[in-house]
Amino acid sequence: MSTNAEILCVGTEILLGNITNTNATYLSQELSALGFNVYHHTVVGDNPARLAEAVEQALSRSDLVITTGGLGPTYDDLTKQTVANALGLEMELHQDILDDLRARWERRGQIMPENNAQQAWFPKGCRIIPNDWGTAPSCAIEKDGRTVVMLPGPPREMKGIWSTYVAPWLAERQDCVFVSRYCRVINIGESALENRLRTLLETSTNPTIAPYAGNGECMLRVTARAATREEAFALTEPVVELIRKECGDDLYTVDKDSMQQVVVELLKELGLTVATCESLTGGLVAGRITDIPGSSDVFECGFVTYSDRIKHSQVGVPEETLRQHTAVSLETAAAMAEGTLARSGASLALSTTGVAGPDDLPHAEVGTVYSAVAGPLGTRAVKLPMIHSRDRAYNRTMAASKALDLLRRYLLEMKQQQG
Repeated sequence: MSTNAEILCVGTEILLGNITNTNATYLSQELSALGFNVYHHTVVGDNPARLAEAVEQALSRSDLVITTGGLGPTYDDLTKQTVANALGLEMELHQDILDDLRARWERRGQIMPENNAQQAWFPKGCRIIPNDWGTAPSCAIEKDGRTVVMLPGPPREMKGIWSTYVAPWLAERQDCVFVSRYCRVINIGESALENRLRTLLETSTNPTIAPYAGNGECMLRVTARAATREEAFALTEPVVELIRKECGDDLYTVDKDSMQQVVVELLKELGLTVATCESLTGGLVAGRITDIPGSSDVFECGFVTYSDRIKHSQVGVPEETLRQHTAVSLETAAAMAEGTLARSGASLALSTTGVAGPDDLPHAEVGTVYSAVAGPLGTRAVKLPMIHSRDRAYNRTMAASKALDLLRRYLLEMKQQQG
């Protein structure tokens, strides 16, 4: 089967910015893993003429078209009809689906609105794909060397149908697979990372290497193509090892999703717990740790101590430290971590304090951030390496990432000492 694919998302709400188009992101990743090259993303509103134009253009240049949205019961849900017209197919009623839809309403003690009957009409000869997560079944059409798969717009329904029915069906038709490995790097900027790896980036063809940057981190996607997943994975291994050698400890994970996932897994491995004390990050560090399933095994509590008064009363930062060094200082970061360690009973404590912006303070400019870890190896307090920016949200996000990295390195040192 050809590997040329396109994603066509239908919905005026996407164009207006009312919702984020997460469907395209998810499907691009999934299609890549199955060996498809995604060359186009298109978003079109609920307009019959523009939808017809988008469908015809997609069919003219792509062998596989995945649509999302427009399968509902309302007047503007026209994806099936538009695709059928583009392929020269008639619509036909599937009585079994209509009966099932009516039965669903009856089980709720209600009568099905007549417009829901629209969801039982499909292009003639299509493959019906069940929807176990909603009322709108999906379908796939193969005609004239083109394949169109139509999925519902709600992400929960779309993902369920894709992973259960569509992905296995498409995988059976492919003669190759792609495997992507994700190398996540912190503390090395995008240009510096590219300079270090320039020869590797320019000469690698299978696997390929693609660098990405965002939120103070860089990611290198290493993608290999082969007949099987095992063969493709093996092709990535030498390249991943070269990246690991070049980046050292700044490569904080391969194939895991985030810094917080790495930290939680290290804490579990070492049988340790952590508590946090945050000023400028306002709970972001605690929030990221507790985003990870199973974090309750390792996370004790989090203090948000924004004012000097609370830093003193809640975690015991000495008033003299705050007067002499201010809240934005190495000394205060250390005292926050040590006080949190004593009050929480956790194995370790992590603190953050600094200036998020957009305005400077008399004693510290925007982007000045200190962090500390207190634990079995003593207290380690540092000034975090930050990019100068007056973007408050960016500074807070980067500070949380770099503070978690400080904790990660502390845990790695503990692991190494344990042998």
